[in-house]
Amino acid sequence: MGNQVFNGRYTTENSEEVVVFIIGMRINKRLAVHKWFPVFKAMPGMIKELYTHKEELGCLSMESYFGLRTTVMIQYWRSTDDLIAYARNEKHLKAWKAFNQKIGASGVVGIYHETYRLSPGEYETVYGNMPLYGLGKALKHVPITKNKDRASQRLNA
Repeated sequence: MGNQVFNGRYTTENSEEVVVFIIGMRINKRLAVHKWFPVFKAMPGMIKELYTHKEELGCLSMESYFGLRTTVMIQYWRSTDDLIAYARNEKHLKAWKAFNQKIGASGVVGIYHETYRLSPGEYETVYGNMPLYGLGKALKHVPITKNKDRASQRLNA
């Protein structure tokens, strides 16, 4: 299902709140592998946990990207309450504590996150000839009809 291409133009229903969480790391000192690799290695366990327990945790979907120095993951959450609850969960707190003990303010590796709360009717999407992706994977994926052809119509403007 993940690779099935949906020909034509699609959008998502935007009738519910969605939280977009962008998180990543940047390798500032490439040769300090012994410092930044444990940070990099901590993420797969949390990703597996999120995929395995999506419904109960409130993580709707995610996408990952890897560059030469910077990684980024875009996550879609049901609510800020769910996201904050996950930030307080054991696996995340353990990784956060290890990061602060091993890296702290050394500058070897940087981490970042951004959180955006999207209100119903205040976001819109378009997917042309794409597999399920982004919000289209997280929310109900529907064909674009005549009454939703323009962004202003999809934004409930």
